[in-house]
Amino acid sequence: MAKKPKKQSGGTPATGALTRAGTAFTVHAYDHDPASPSYGEEAAEALGVSPDRVFKTLVADVDGELTVAVVPVAGSLDLKALAAAVGGKRATMADPVAAERTTGYVRGGISPLGQRKRLRTVLDASARTHPTICVSAGRQGLEVELAAEDLAGLTGAVFAEIGRA
Repeated sequence: MAKKPKKQSGGTPATGALTRAGTAFTVHAYDHDPASPSYGEEAAEALGVSPDRVFKTLVADVDGELTVAVVPVAGSLDLKALAAAVGGKRATMADPVAAERTTGYVRGGISPLGQRKRLRTVLDASARTHPTICVSAGRQGLEVELAAEDLAGLTGAVFAEIGRA
C-alpha cells in the first residue's frame, strides 16, 4: 500500500492550487511586520525584488460583481480601467469583509490563486515584461513567484493596463 504524501507544512490554498496544476513556482517567506504601512512594498524589500515585479491583489466591486485586480505594488489601481477591462461601467474598492469572506483570505494575504470562490481576474499588462512576478501566497509574509502567463492561465485572468504609476 502506497503512503500518502505528507501535507506541506505552511501550505496555503494558493500553493496547493499551484502544486495540483503542476505549475513551476517558488515560495518566498519573510518576517511580516504588522506595523508596516504597505504589505507589498514590505515584501519587495524583504525579498530584495524590484517593486515593479511584486504585485498586490486587490478586490473591487465592478457593477455589483467582485473582481480581482493584480497590479504592481509600486503603483495603484486605475478603477476606470479595471471596469473597462471587464466590460463594466463603474468600479469601487470592495468592502474588506466581503473580500475576505469571498476569497477565503485575510487582508494583506489575499492571493489571486486558490480563492474560495473564483472571481473574474485582471492582471496588469506590465506583468508580461518580467520573466516572473511575485504575488501573495495566501498569508501575510508569504509570496509565490511564478510566470505571469501561468498566473493568468490558472486564474482565467485577462491582461489589461489597469495600474497607475
